Amino acid sequence: MNGRFAALALAAAAPFANGVAAAPRQHVVVIDKMRFGPLPNGIHVGDTILWVNRDLFQHSATARDGSFDADLPAGKSGRTVMRRAGAIVFACKYHPGMTGVIKVAQ
Repeated sequence: MNGRFAALALAAAAPFANGVAAAPRQHVVVIDKMRFGPLPNGIHVGDTILWVNRDLFQHSATARDGSFDADLPAGKSGRTVMRRAGAIVFACKYHPGMTGVIKVAQ
């Protein structure tokens, strides 16, 4: 009877052993001097990016695929939640030379 109970307990716990998802995290990208600051590593689906515009000009962080568009007046911040995995190309719609690629893992 003890062996049977142990087998049932093990079977019930199995789905949680390897599939525990980490809690979503917030990552910060600072915009200053007409460029995006260093892009964080370790971004996962469900994580949030806080875009902080420390520049004197309005900027945006606009995904080429339309998955996010943060409009950022001078001195303001905005958030986007990463909804899909992959490499997401983005740019400032006001200053097309400002570009980047965010790598989002599952």
